[in-house]
Amino acid sequence: MFDRRQALIAFGALGGALANPAWAASEVAFSDSLTGNLSPVHDPCIIKADGLFHIFSTSRLNEGPGAIHWRTSKNLINWELKGAVMTQFPDWVKDELPDTRGAWAPDIIYTEGRYRLYYSLSMFGKNTSRIAMVSTPTLDTTRPDFGWRDDGIVVRSDARNDYNAIDSHTFIDDDGRHWLSWGSFWTGIKLAELDPKTGLLLKPKALPRSLVKRDPPGAVEAPVIFKREGYYYLFVSYDFCCRGVNSTYHTVVGRSKSVTGPYIDDRGKPMKDGGGRIVLHASLDPTGRWKGPGHCDVLSDDGRNYIVYHAYDGQNGGRATLRINTLTWTADGWPVAS
Repeated sequence: MFDRRQALIAFGALGGALANPAWAASEVAFSDSLTGNLSPVHDPCIIKADGLFHIFSTSRLNEGPGAIHWRTSKNLINWELKGAVMTQFPDWVKDELPDTRGAWAPDIIYTEGRYRLYYSLSMFGKNTSRIAMVSTPTLDTTRPDFGWRDDGIVVRSDARNDYNAIDSHTFIDDDGRHWLSWGSFWTGIKLAELDPKTGLLLKPKALPRSLVKRDPPGAVEAPVIFKREGYYYLFVSYDFCCRGVNSTYHTVVGRSKSVTGPYIDDRGKPMKDGGGRIVLHASLDPTGRWKGPGHCDVLSDDGRNYIVYHAYDGQNGGRATLRINTLTWTADGWPVAS
């Protein structure tokens, strides 16, 4: 498994969130029906294109077939490994991050006639990181116009910054404005506006907004913004991944009437103060098999919502594995993975 987190930091607390009976364990029949090439999958993102579902995930260059593994499915259940986005990094990587070997946490959208895939590069244990982008007019590799184009760096961070430029997610609002959220540890989750035409930062020199922060060691990362019925829902991962069955990763959510926040959980606690309603947690798995569920993406398809994530398989040596649950909603508008 590609270990990409700060394993040096101790386990964070749940803050009593598991006490809410609304999060009682439930069967996960849809996820248990997945077949095919399901591992290793870490940090998945998903998009549907021309009737086919595509999942991209974290990987190293030397993990055949290359960096950012690419899987496809016709029905969300049977998955095949299609290949990888990159077999080598763009030339600028040698100057920016000469020791990096992996491409982390991809995210993909379709806009302006192209599929824009954001990904992260980093120096392990440091916030010397880059969020970059590649794009293609089609995901159909048989078409003559298919081909990933390097669109360069979107966000930089280093020791001068109080954030870590990895784990990006792009959100397009109803008004056409584009937003990029990102962050891992340090001072948490950040947000900045993108130029819809280029996919780059609209104001590169402006300080990003802060959405989520936790007390030291600050174990929060992997934001996803999803809009439903007038609310913006912010999903993030808390605590620690990449430890196999000992991973304490889990997924929480807050919501806001504005994309810029503040995001509040169902107990009224701001996510800037470590709040968050639990959506995925190992203790909610009735089988006890799946550990550290996190780094999610959310998909809407044919009137249904799904939450896509990785978890560590207790019956397969803690291997990081693709999981997909249906996402339903309580009467007062909170997501429930089932």
